Amino acid sequence: MVLSNLELVEDFASALVKFDAGGAVFKDYRPGVGPHSEDAMVKAAMSILRDSKPESWGRARTKRTPDLLIEGDWQIEVKLLRPYGDNNRIAENWSQNLLHPYAGNESCLGDCLKLLRSERQERRGILVVGYEHNPCKTPLEPCLRGFEILAKSILGVELSKREEVVCTGLIHPVHQVARVSFWEVVK
Repeated sequence: MVLSNLELVEDFASALVKFDAGGAVFKDYRPGVGPHSEDAMVKAAMSILRDSKPESWGRARTKRTPDLLIEGDWQIEVKLLRPYGDNNRIAENWSQNLLHPYAGNESCLGDCLKLLRSERQERRGILVVGYEHNPCKTPLEPCLRGFEILAKSILGVELSKREEVVCTGLIHPVHQVARVSFWEVVK
């Protein structure tokens, strides 16, 4: 089964909410999905999705490059966007995960270039999971919009329209809202 952009982001967001509700703890941080590393978060979401939607996600596997591969459908690079740490202090350089515009860099912009060089035949995508307070202290929208502008205007990368799901009521006292955003890297 081929996943649309919207189905992909809705499924992933739903898996994160389910994982969060289980109260999982990462290292010595407080419970919730928010403090988990990118790798741990993706693996947890994949475990849930393979069980709940095997027709769409049964072929999915986590890798080093790309971060998430759905054989015959998608190759996806994933990034976390956390302005605040588990301790509720602003994280230095938090926006670099999206906005550092150089090939070979581990930012979303670098990932766009990496995906465009890929010889794989699957569609290419960027998935960003960002966390905010409720009410929001540092909105993610300027950073997400900056990514879209830099991709197009500076790097010449064509992205699809952003699909986004906002998940509220997460259990972590800092990472209370997840914004799950997805773009197809068209060319």
